[in-house]
Amino acid sequence: MSSFRIQPHGRLQEWVAEEKGYFKDEGLEYEFVFGSGDALPVSLRTTMQTTEEAPSQVLQGAFESMETGRACEVSAACHWAVGMAASAEHGHMWGHAYSVTPAGIYVAPESPIRKPADLEGVEVGVGFHSGSHFSALQALEKLFPRNIIKLQFIGHPLDRLRLLLERQVPAANLFGAQLYILEQQGFRKIIDTTFMIGFLIEGEADMEDVERYFRALQRAQRDIDQAPEQYKHYFLQELPQKYQDMIDVAAMGPGERIVFEPYTREVFENTHRWMESWNLFPEDQKGDAAYEVAVL
Repeated sequence: MSSFRIQPHGRLQEWVAEEKGYFKDEGLEYEFVFGSGDALPVSLRTTMQTTEEAPSQVLQGAFESMETGRACEVSAACHWAVGMAASAEHGHMWGHAYSVTPAGIYVAPESPIRKPADLEGVEVGVGFHSGSHFSALQALEKLFPRNIIKLQFIGHPLDRLRLLLERQVPAANLFGAQLYILEQQGFRKIIDTTFMIGFLIEGEADMEDVERYFRALQRAQRDIDQAPEQYKHYFLQELPQKYQDMIDVAAMGPGERIVFEPYTREVFENTHRWMESWNLFPEDQKGDAAYEVAVL
């Protein structure tokens, strides 16, 4: 039997399911794999910028990693990118669960930016074609005309964290463990950008294995809901030591929460219409597969 490859997403659920033996209870033969993009732990990355380098535009993100092909049966990214990838037939979106992650645009403690309106004309650091990109647009378009919103595509969450801590960018959109690090260092959330995350299923994945995976995650989510303090230390597994030394795990929140409800046709189609209204993808990346084809 081939191993079911799981790409973690910087959250607690997979690690809790492994600790408690829930994957094994389901009979799932599995392994964790780390690819490129947001899911790659910094300890495995070789492309992070040095502190002397100025931020540069990085026009590769979650969608591009799915377009290229992730070497796993299941992975996750923002629902915008997963929906577009599934529509372009780079895998299928799982239609029976999604997750929600707290997120926000943060600034340094001494920043003159104090309220959402102060972000007018300010470049906000985000990851290209990723959750921080789309959620920033969704939040900022409620405040400003679209043509004056400014974003800077500066890589992965850990890259944005480092640049914000070093005061090399005025603002950045962060989620997960990086968000809790900023809060404990006194950084201020100017606007909330909490967003939905979807699951991408590789085309050849065994559906019985997929269902085993999600049953295990559902058990893990119940454990986290009941006693999150027992599991928050898992955030440290994908952080370099210098950041581990900056944070108190007890003060962190539980982060991303998986919701075992349908990802509906209405949400799928509304999301696509919104992306098309922004013209976020060139024609050669857009997909036209309908909900019945794209979503399992």
